Amino acid sequence: MRTRSSRRWCLLLGAAGAVGLLAPAVSAPADTGAPSPAGRPTPVNSAPGAPKWAPGSQPGQRSAARLAPGDYRAYVALAGDYRVAAIDVATRAFVGKGIATDAAQGVAVTPDGGKLYIANTGQYEVIVADAVTGAARPVHVGPYPRDVAVSPDGRKAYATVTGGDTGRGGSDVVAVIDTETDQVVRDIHVGTAPRQVVFSRDGRRAYVTHDGGVTVIDAAKDEVVRSIRDSGGPQGIAVDPAGRRLYVAEPIAGRVSVIDAATGKVRGRIPAGDRPWAVDLTPDGSRAYVAEMNSNAVAVVDTVTRRVKGTIAVGKLPESVAVTPDGSEVWVGNGFSGSVSVIDVASGGVVATIVGGVGTKPINAAPVGIAFGNAPPAA
Repeated sequence: MRTRSSRRWCLLLGAAGAVGLLAPAVSAPADTGAPSPAGRPTPVNSAPGAPKWAPGSQPGQRSAARLAPGDYRAYVALAGDYRVAAIDVATRAFVGKGIATDAAQGVAVTPDGGKLYIANTGQYEVIVADAVTGAARPVHVGPYPRDVAVSPDGRKAYATVTGGDTGRGGSDVVAVIDTETDQVVRDIHVGTAPRQVVFSRDGRRAYVTHDGGVTVIDAAKDEVVRSIRDSGGPQGIAVDPAGRRLYVAEPIAGRVSVIDAATGKVRGRIPAGDRPWAVDLTPDGSRAYVAEMNSNAVAVVDTVTRRVKGTIAVGKLPESVAVTPDGSEVWVGNGFSGSVSVIDVASGGVVATIVGGVGTKPINAAPVGIAFGNAPPAA
């Protein structure tokens, strides 16, 4: 447990690697005017009909390189807002009302942009949703799924099942979902409390962080091929475009480890501020962006020299980071501020912030997962 400044923000690292933050007088989520999902209290801290999470009134500057409107979307898992929001990346405008969830933390998109797979962390399921109509149904995977990734060929999805316990008896499962039938076809046993999962670009391997390290999976056979021990508290993970190097954010150790994907050997350690939690790479693999939770900043790492080139101030408690497919922007989910900071890669500055609407408490949104995908075919 850490204490930050006179306001005494206490970061809690839960058993399954989830983040919590204790702060004085945190109110209930704001009322959107819509019925609350079954079993949840109805929020009462703002007027009925007030927007709960919407783009800020100031659109910000344009990034140096942008795709045309409608080319692709961002899907943001709002754990505290009980939904996944869809946003047109070029215009930063919301699309539809989003998908209802229960504290979802992870989201992934099929290559054609037609379906979403959402780790519905507050339940025992992955939600499969139509990106056009919003129609959704649950797939049972086990207790408290944390993250989900879709293979590059779109044929399967992997979901990490944390189980809420890092000790003996805790879950060590990655559930394999056939995306044609949307059924779990097998479980892969990795380390206890699996956290993040990512596929290599060619789809041959998948990599999972967990309580004891990183597990390497043969994605064709859905079998474990290697276990890499790591005592640094691995959380976020990214793999370079060539599939040769893994970049693992280790908040306990305060660093990013660079690991040889073929051998499991550590090739470098990069100091990365206070509690580095998430990491993503540019499409060419030249830079890594690391969300430093307790520093309220993102570190920019040169992957050739393995040195931090600089840091960019964002919102409070950044715990998710994702680079746009064209490499022009980095979107950062700020868990405590309840906002998304948009960084222009060319200038290295924040050019826009997507924030809570009128009458809301920003902490309620908790944007803890961000995924980009092609706009759905019928959109």
